[in-house]
Amino acid sequence: MAKSRYDKELEKAYADLKDYNEKRNRNKNDLLTFFLGLLMFGGGLFMILQNTQVTNSFGYGHFYYIGSWGVPNGMVMLPVLIGIMMLFLMEKKLPGWIVTILGIIFILFTIISNVRIHWATTSAYMFILMFGLVAAGGGLMLRILFRKD
Repeated sequence: MAKSRYDKELEKAYADLKDYNEKRNRNKNDLLTFFLGLLMFGGGLFMILQNTQVTNSFGYGHFYYIGSWGVPNGMVMLPVLIGIMMLFLMEKKLPGWIVTILGIIFILFTIISNVRIHWATTSAYMFILMFGLVAAGGGLMLRILFRKD
């Protein structure tokens, strides 16, 4: 017995609905996989940052060191103070703002350049766990983000 036109359309609609359900379930799984990867990545990164100690050499000899050049701590504030004074003294504010902003950038640069980062002593198990979580979580997220359908 030959299939009618309606039977063929019904089979096509059923196949389309089945494909739609499979794609929807796959998208749910993809979203779950992505967030699981994000959770693993974030957890591993948190553990790594918890085992990192940040210190600085602020006040060491009362100098900020930029390379081998030592700047006294109080002198770092001088450009900002001059810039603020220029803002109140001059009619044109642009030079005062430029000096103030450059002074703030100089202060931030000296603070960041004096930061020392040390890795806390940890067991090999924790080391592998931390970096393994970051790698596995990153891999899961990248697999979902760059999958070719």
